[in-house]
Amino acid sequence: MGGKCPHRSVKKRRYSHKQFRRTKFLVKGDDAVFDELKRPEGERKPLPVDEDLPGMGQYYCFHCDRYFANVTVRDEHFKTKKHRKRVKLMMGPAPHTQLDADLAAGMGMPDNGPKLMSMS
Repeated sequence: MGGKCPHRSVKKRRYSHKQFRRTKFLVKGDDAVFDELKRPEGERKPLPVDEDLPGMGQYYCFHCDRYFANVTVRDEHFKTKKHRKRVKLMMGPAPHTQLDADLAAGMGMPDNGPKLMSMS
């Protein structure tokens, strides 16, 4: 009763979904995007032409850190729920940084409180 496992093909299909494929692209963290958006418009550099990026790197969403092939695709992205939620998130309070995470894990400077009495 040998043969292939009947569920082997299911395991191969697991990573064919779009959200799993999208994770291979490196995106900036929320704190880096937040800092980029808080800078004034004059300090932002113009987008350089890059042949490796979609649309030569000219059609970019700052909030989602994504490049698009042309203007119409980018404008359609601006209407999506995912983009609108991201804009709302970036307009709110600053997201957590690595320093916040270290302090929450107890890896920061210890705070033992004020010294009340010295033992001599």
